[in-house]
Amino acid sequence: MDTVDPKKRSEIMSHIRGKNTKPELLIRSLLHRSGFRFRIHRRDLPGNPDIVLPKYKTVIFVHGCFWHQHPGCKQAHQPKSNTEYWRLKLERNICRDERNVLFLKEKGWKVVIIWECEISSFLENPSTLTQRIFE
Repeated sequence: MDTVDPKKRSEIMSHIRGKNTKPELLIRSLLHRSGFRFRIHRRDLPGNPDIVLPKYKTVIFVHGCFWHQHPGCKQAHQPKSNTEYWRLKLERNICRDERNVLFLKEKGWKVVIIWECEISSFLENPSTLTQRIFE
């Protein structure tokens, strides 16, 4: 059972952004400062990748640890209220991500997933981001 009434829950959820999130903006800024040029949110590719490096045929997804259930991450917890709804929602997110990655790889794209909890290490040492993309 949800502890918040439906109207309030709708208001809360409306503030959650899917594009141009703070983690995504930080990664884009690091890439741009490193001299990379890219496209964002290409709708012609499965999953609308957050960042696309066409020159390198590479896509980057910047995933929130909660929304995409980063394995082993403390931020990837399950909510304590309305548990069945959240379990199904988060499972669907994971399945959708897997389908998109598989399709992109089949089409010859390199797929890089950057987790929200990893971004601080890239900020401390920006060259590790480049290494991660081209490993």
